[in-house]
Amino acid sequence: MKFVGICLITKNVPALARFYTQVLGVQAEGDDRHVELQTEGAHISLFSVDGMEQMAPQSMRGAGYGGFTIGFQVDDVDGEYERLKCLEVELVKLPASYPWGSRSVWFRDPDGNLLDFFTLLPK
Repeated sequence: MKFVGICLITKNVPALARFYTQVLGVQAEGDDRHVELQTEGAHISLFSVDGMEQMAPQSMRGAGYGGFTIGFQVDDVDGEYERLKCLEVELVKLPASYPWGSRSVWFRDPDGNLLDFFTLLPK
C-alpha cells in the first residue's frame, strides 16, 4: 500500500487553492469545483462540498474540518515561519524543537485544517 495524497473538501475551492499555492509554492490545476496541487511526495486535491454531494448524496452529512494535521518536511522551519508571518496565515504554534528530533511550526488554512511545517534536527 502506498499513500499518494489527500483530498480536502471545501465550500470555497478557489480561496483554498490560492492559500495553498502561496503557502506551498506550487501550481494549482483545475476549476472552481476541483483542483490538483502537486507537491514532492504526495499530492493535494481540493474538491467542492457540492461536487461531493453530487457524486455521493449525503456523504458530507456530519463532516467536519480541522480534525487532522497535514505535515510537510521543509529545509528551514524558522525561515518558513518568517515567510508565513508575511503571508499573514493564522499561526497556531510557534517554532519549537521536540525530543523526537524535529522542529515545527503549525498554522491553519482558511477552512481550519492544521498544517505542520517541520525540519528534522541533526542527531
